[in-house]
Amino acid sequence: MDHAYFDIAYTPGVKAAQAANGSAEYWAHFNGKKENSRLTTAEAEFMATRDSFYMASVSETGWPYVQHRGGPAGFLRVIDNKTLAFPDFRGNRQYISLGNVAANDRVALFLMDYAHRRRLKIYARIEVKDLAADPTLTEKLAMPGYPAKIERAFVLHVEAFSWNCPQHITPRFSEAEIDAALTPVRAHIAQLEAENKMLRNKLSLSADEQNHGEQDVVR
Repeated sequence: MDHAYFDIAYTPGVKAAQAANGSAEYWAHFNGKKENSRLTTAEAEFMATRDSFYMASVSETGWPYVQHRGGPAGFLRVIDNKTLAFPDFRGNRQYISLGNVAANDRVALFLMDYAHRRRLKIYARIEVKDLAADPTLTEKLAMPGYPAKIERAFVLHVEAFSWNCPQHITPRFSEAEIDAALTPVRAHIAQLEAENKMLRNKLSLSADEQNHGEQDVVR
C-alpha cells in the first residue's frame, strides 16, 4: 500500500475529514510505514509508455496551478529509483510553473492511462537544471526528431507515490491506441475481402463455363 504517500497527504485537516466521514479507522493502520517512496520496475515501465502528465505547483500567493505536460512517449525519464527528469519544451512562454517552483519546490504529478483505467500519483521536489550545466542529463533527455525546443531540464526528487483504483476513470483512447487495436480488425477484413474476391472469380468462371456449355448444346 501507499504509506509514505499517506504520510504526506494525510494532514490534520485530512484526518479530521476522515474521522467525520467514518474512514479514519481504516487508514489508521498505515501510519508510520515508509513503503512507496522508491520507484520500482512497475512505475518505470508505466512511465515509459506515457506521453503526457499533469503537474501541480503552488504560487507565492497560495494558489494551486495544474499544468499539462506532453511529449513523445517516455519523455518523463526514470534516472534512478528516487529521481525523475523531463525536458521543459517551449510553450506559450507564460512560465507559471517555472515561477512557482522557484519559490516552492513541492510538486504533485498525475500520470493517466485512460485506456487501461490506471493512474499514478507522485509527490516530489523539483529542481531546475540549465542544459549547458549538465551535458550528461541533457543527452539523456534528448528527443531526436521531436519538433520542440528544450529550454531547460526539470529534475524530480521523488518523495512518495501512489497507485489509484480504477473507479470513475472513463476509458479513453489515443489515435495510436485505436490504430493498434484496429490492426487485427483491418487484417481480418483484408482476408475476408481476398476470400470474397476469390469466390467471385470462381463464380464468374463457373458462369462462363455454364454459358459455353449451353452454347454447345444449342449448336
